[in-house]
Amino acid sequence: MRRFLAGTTLIALLTAACAAGPARPARTSGAPACDPALDTAFTAWAAAGFSGSIAILKDGAFECRAAYGMADAAARRPNTPETVFSIGSVTKAVTAAAILRLADEGKLSLDDRVGRILPRLRGPVAEATVGQLLLHTSGLNGTHGDDYERLSPDAAMAAIGTLKLAFPPGTGYVYSNSGYTLLALVVERLSDRGYRNYLGSAVLRLPGGRVAGGFWDGRPAAPGPRAVGYLDDGRPGHQGGSPGPYWGLEGNGGLAMTTSDLASWTHALFTGQVVSPASAALAARPGWPLGDGKSETPGWVAYDRSLYGERFLSAAGGGGDVGHNAVVAWIPAQRRAVAIASNTAALTAEALLKAVGPALLAGRPLPTPPAAARGGDLGAIVGTYRLDGGGRFQVAAEGGRLTVSATGADAVRALAPPGAGGTESGGTGAALRAHEQRVLALLNGRTQEGRRERASLEGAFGAVSGLTLAGTIAKGADTRTYVMLTTAKGPVLAWYAVNDQGGVQAAEVPAKPPALTFVPSGAGRFRPDDPTGTGPRVEIAFEGRHMTVTGGPGAVTAERSG
Repeated sequence: MRRFLAGTTLIALLTAACAAGPARPARTSGAPACDPALDTAFTAWAAAGFSGSIAILKDGAFECRAAYGMADAAARRPNTPETVFSIGSVTKAVTAAAILRLADEGKLSLDDRVGRILPRLRGPVAEATVGQLLLHTSGLNGTHGDDYERLSPDAAMAAIGTLKLAFPPGTGYVYSNSGYTLLALVVERLSDRGYRNYLGSAVLRLPGGRVAGGFWDGRPAAPGPRAVGYLDDGRPGHQGGSPGPYWGLEGNGGLAMTTSDLASWTHALFTGQVVSPASAALAARPGWPLGDGKSETPGWVAYDRSLYGERFLSAAGGGGDVGHNAVVAWIPAQRRAVAIASNTAALTAEALLKAVGPALLAGRPLPTPPAAARGGDLGAIVGTYRLDGGGRFQVAAEGGRLTVSATGADAVRALAPPGAGGTESGGTGAALRAHEQRVLALLNGRTQEGRRERASLEGAFGAVSGLTLAGTIAKGADTRTYVMLTTAKGPVLAWYAVNDQGGVQAAEVPAKPPALTFVPSGAGRFRPDDPTGTGPRVEIAFEGRHMTVTGGPGAVTAERSG
């Protein structure tokens, strides 16, 4: 669930450093709390922007069930441990468990060719095995449909069959949402109950008979009060109610549950209570190596001891137009599950787990975010600042923070310089330029997916007569290239994240300019509002009519206009 098509709103650039969304209260009053030391730390993270729910389970017993912030800011309804969140691509872990359970039941083998199970499937992917689909090594590249496009099982299968392979099955790796929809189609065919009913009646059923969650859209729906997700600009995200059918999203996203249920289901999975112990061991066993101590497993990513000194597995999902982010980790040696979900872009669940995870694994006190300095009168520096090269920065102030947006390649490069906050995606200048060329190839229609994307754009905005690169940034595992499209309806800003094979991983059309939120650091200077320290390492300073942005190899100065 990493693909967003033209017209879809999603969490935009640099969400770990963005402060948009509802206000930032601390822990929800009256909610079951963690150990006091944990709760004190999490309350500090809530004050820094985290809004969501946390559950930590060890040996089947909860060590922590706590919630922070607001589930619905307009209604002043707080998050609680019973609040339901969309879990996005964590759904893939459940789909993988469904496949492993069918294998336990003798209804398939992981070595089966998917075309044998689905005889109406056409195209080269029919030769891929079920195991290759589980590990994203089938070669499938590109997307078969939008998340909320009305797409039947037959239409989804037909669309997947037209996708070209990036490489022969089993010879490489490329993350594929379509591959997991294909696995859901396998479950639909072999389970005799259909994909959704099989998940609800068998795969999501916890020891004792209770079902862990359900679906965000359609039935069986996840029971309980839902968190409103808040997008990068603070608007509420998609709150369910899509009429379906759901086969653009089925299998690769779409599930929802509380963090308590997510932690409980993870414990049940890896202790052999959802699938057989042998299949549970397979789900935990490193499969395709991803580098840096990481390996793909069926539905999960396995991390060796080189990162934090302890083996663990993790699954994460979010983005899209829901506005939620969810992450769950399983630490085998400790028999501990940690589940976190968030409903704002200010400080996501993944960013929080990355910040506190090493201490949790080691049993150390959790770190807390740094405090911001006092900023004085910020209204005096609000305005537009222009660079000699034509780019510009728009500076706005709210709640003691500055939001700086960048327009133009030179301004984007200054605000998010190559290599700053993008080490996971290889954010070097050369890597960013290579990404730009893949995006240009896509939008110029030089690939199969590019021709589809071009047709989608022209269907929404009329004829596209030109495009101009508007800057490229690296953020976490993504590289995002901004492009200004000249269309029949006027200029349209968009951004695309594509993989090494040119397949679209995420996109926003139309998009807002990339932006960072800053907090005072003293003496007229400002640093990113990035309590986890994972974003770009830049600093801005103001003197008279000038704004200086320092980061990466040097500094640039822009002059205030007007």
